[in-house]
Amino acid sequence: MNQTARPLIPEQRHQEILRLLRREGVLSIRSLTDYMNVSHMTVRRDVAALENSGQVVSVQGGVRLAEWTGQALPRQREFRAQLELPRKQAIAQLAARVIEDDMVVFLDAGTTCQSVVAHLGARKNLTVVTNNFHVVTSLFTHPHIQVIHTGGAVDPSSGSSEGRIAADAIKGVNIDLFFLSTGTWNMYQGVTTPKMDKVEVKLAALQASTSCFLLADSTKFGTVSKFQVTAIEKLDAVVTDEQLPQEMQENIRDLGVAVHVARLGKRSFS
Repeated sequence: MNQTARPLIPEQRHQEILRLLRREGVLSIRSLTDYMNVSHMTVRRDVAALENSGQVVSVQGGVRLAEWTGQALPRQREFRAQLELPRKQAIAQLAARVIEDDMVVFLDAGTTCQSVVAHLGARKNLTVVTNNFHVVTSLFTHPHIQVIHTGGAVDPSSGSSEGRIAADAIKGVNIDLFFLSTGTWNMYQGVTTPKMDKVEVKLAALQASTSCFLLADSTKFGTVSKFQVTAIEKLDAVVTDEQLPQEMQENIRDLGVAVHVARLGKRSFS
């Protein structure tokens, strides 16, 4: 974002904040203070005014458009597995098309990555590396696929492992394709996660991989968590669903990142 050249009155600042949010999805308070060259308190007042009018919603350290609020995501995995299930399945089927014979693929924690397993049965000489226990058990029915689990500290809420041990295991593997999952992503902060131990694993997989595809549905866009994993422009591709606004899709493509769009009810690339 380029800094504004002249002082703005409150109404102009409000419109500028809304314009930026329509482009970025979510913005930090710091970025708004820098962009508009005003104080932290001024931005807080502007955000409060917009929030009172129902146009934006405050998030940790920032603000997003109200239409991106959606419903609070349940933490228990069994509920997450059912939430937006058609989107997850469509994204998983679409993403699986890029997996070829003889590849080494990392499947991240999360229900969308687990859904990819159903589409791997025909692949030959495939190796799946994962920290996702549900991926491992799902692959028991595909004994021809070699499976490597990272080990590490167990996170019962996601059915996955995390932390230094898991990250160190990943560093010893040459991975062709990393399917990265997240519950929070946006244009400004990129891919984020609530736990540092999860960042460690995701970064290790990112560094060990030739290419990285983010698998994330549109309901998670415009949200942010405490720790950044990676910027959007460092991804090779995003696989999402058709309800991510076209403007956001183009913003991602403008960064040099491919966008593959799953049609709900239809399975096709865009």
